[in-house]
Amino acid sequence: MSGLELVSKTRCFDGEVRKYTHSSAATNCKMTFNIFLPDIAISGKERVPVLYYLSGLTCNEDNMVTKGGAIPFVSKHRIALVTPDTSPRGVCVEGEEGDWELGTGAGFYVDATEEPWKANYNMYSYVQLELQQLVNESFSVDSARTSIFGHSMGGHGALVLALRNPGHYKSVSAFAPICHPTTSDWGRKQFSAYLGSNESDWIEYDATELLKVYDGPVLSILVDQGDVDQFYSSKQLQPSHLVVAAECNTRLIKLETRMQPGYDHSYWFIQTFMEDHINFHAKKLFEEN
Repeated sequence: MSGLELVSKTRCFDGEVRKYTHSSAATNCKMTFNIFLPDIAISGKERVPVLYYLSGLTCNEDNMVTKGGAIPFVSKHRIALVTPDTSPRGVCVEGEEGDWELGTGAGFYVDATEEPWKANYNMYSYVQLELQQLVNESFSVDSARTSIFGHSMGGHGALVLALRNPGHYKSVSAFAPICHPTTSDWGRKQFSAYLGSNESDWIEYDATELLKVYDGPVLSILVDQGDVDQFYSSKQLQPSHLVVAAECNTRLIKLETRMQPGYDHSYWFIQTFMEDHINFHAKKLFEEN
């Protein structure tokens, strides 16, 4: 992993949105991410909490910072916001450009074990290990106060990272996440390609299955779902499965799910409830241990 290259920086809400590229050992290519830094972190006067946002299928590092509406709220709470890309790009893997649900923009936050994906499509390790190490070493953030959230495929990723790394994240939330990918078309298709035919290997990337066996510090989870989301009605998301699993582990899992009438799968939905999610994370990030 090599050092950061600054692509751009723009003044915004008493801070800066910066875009960086760097060479990634996990994905064997150049990766890009955005980070919002409040002024107090830029000055180095204080280490601030850090919140990671994982985007969904077809998205990249820019969707949240341009359409999500999070920056005024993270600025208010003096939280850094990191938005990575959703997959490797330009690595010339056969088939990565032919299907919007697989390959470019569809890394699914797994570490691939199958050809031709395994050399590059390691987004789990990239986000959980490499990117966070780079952010912690390069910016004035407090790694002990880290939270994560995401949308759709990214909501799946956020839940999986939090459940697989007990105690690492103070909180996790999701907008319309893919909750049970081993039982839905969004999941089975990608897991077959990236992880192979042994379905027992898929469980470690399935939030519903991980939630059933979670054994760590109490984890607070917030999930919002729109009731006119076309992917909800087609049973790709299955939030009810997450609720049932959480009911088996109420001692350690504090899950709040909210069905939002009239909302779909878009960033209009995400914008509407963004302040709630930032406030949810801020409460946990600034909570006294």
